[in-house]
Amino acid sequence: MSSPYHKEEQPIPERVDDLMLRDDDPESSNDDSNRTASSVRDIASRIPESLSAIGRDISRTIEKAISAKDDYVVAVKVSPESQDKLEALVQAGVFRNRAEAAGFLIEEGIKTQSALFERVRQKLSEIERLRAELRGLIADRTV
Repeated sequence: MSSPYHKEEQPIPERVDDLMLRDDDPESSNDDSNRTASSVRDIASRIPESLSAIGRDISRTIEKAISAKDDYVVAVKVSPESQDKLEALVQAGVFRNRAEAAGFLIEEGIKTQSALFERVRQKLSEIERLRAELRGLIADRTV
């Protein structure tokens, strides 16, 4: 019997996860249960493939970031003949893309013109010395 001091306790329903399949559910037919189980198995079977694809994407992104850490992108106009030569290097498999081929050729050009770049460095040093001298002249006049 119930009294005002003793309330009847309601049974706590069992928590059911969305992915759990219940064998004792009288409302679900056997066909629905099989279809649901099949869908869950299909989804579960795709998880390793999806994780693998995500891993490959992350690896590629990291690889690109590491290889590009010291690179600078420069837009350069080239003649049609130069573009053809760059494309030939790519098609031959020497470089992965035209940017790599162009970068290589620029580096090689700089190496072969080292005497020119040494002379430019000397002239820039001289220009900086003259600028400092001019700043000194102006500073002396304002004092």
